[in-house]
Amino acid sequence: MNETLLKTQRALLFIAGAILVAVGVFILVSPHAFFASNDIYPGENVSLLNELKAPAVLLLGAGAFVVAGGFRRSLSDPATWLAALVYLSYAASRALSMGVDGMPAEGLVQAAVLEGALGLLCLAIMAVRRDPDTGRA
Repeated sequence: MNETLLKTQRALLFIAGAILVAVGVFILVSPHAFFASNDIYPGENVSLLNELKAPAVLLLGAGAFVVAGGFRRSLSDPATWLAALVYLSYAASRALSMGVDGMPAEGLVQAAVLEGALGLLCLAIMAVRRDPDTGRA
């Protein structure tokens, strides 16, 4: 495999995974501060807090797997696909919500752009890796 491509994939996995881990941890540990940064105030509504925290461990676990893919060659492709799935799912959901519900806080629009960019970068890495000219069929 092209060494530059491998280094790029590993760096992308580390960054993408670290972000997922950080978001998961912040949602679990400090949901009020995390959500307040985007004008979301759950107050003491236990059911809403439960719903907001529901994806946190999934994001944390997915992030840990994605980071591991940056270190273990055998996990790098599955981790790249997982990162693409998670980030593009969030970006698509946010875009759909923006179209249906209107524009959210600026931070959430920025999150959608970042999520879309990371997801597309992961797809681009996998597309290049599948190209016969890169040395892998």
